[in-house]
Amino acid sequence: MGFPIGFNLHKTNKIGFSVELVPTIRSTRADSRVTNLLIHPGVLVSLGHDFTFVGRLAFETSGRYGFTPVLNKVIRKGKVNNYFLALPLPVRFGNGHPASVTAGIQFGIAF
Repeated sequence: MGFPIGFNLHKTNKIGFSVELVPTIRSTRADSRVTNLLIHPGVLVSLGHDFTFVGRLAFETSGRYGFTPVLNKVIRKGKVNNYFLALPLPVRFGNGHPASVTAGIQFGIAF
């Protein structure tokens, strides 16, 4: 299971920089350990109506690399934080494995 931790820096209301670190923890009955760290820098582009496109590069300590386009939607705005849903589409290459494309869903809180 991955545990994304991100930091966004908005240059303007339309564009910004983002970096996400995602440690992956593998757990079995015998033990648990961090098996991978994903370093995920990217650009934020506001699409309006609380939608944001995030274009990320991907560098994994497992030897994989690639990119991840993400569509993000704020679903609830609060006074101090916002709640959002994101749909990432990771594309990966390298480390002797075939290219892969997967889809995911994320729920998060932005401060």
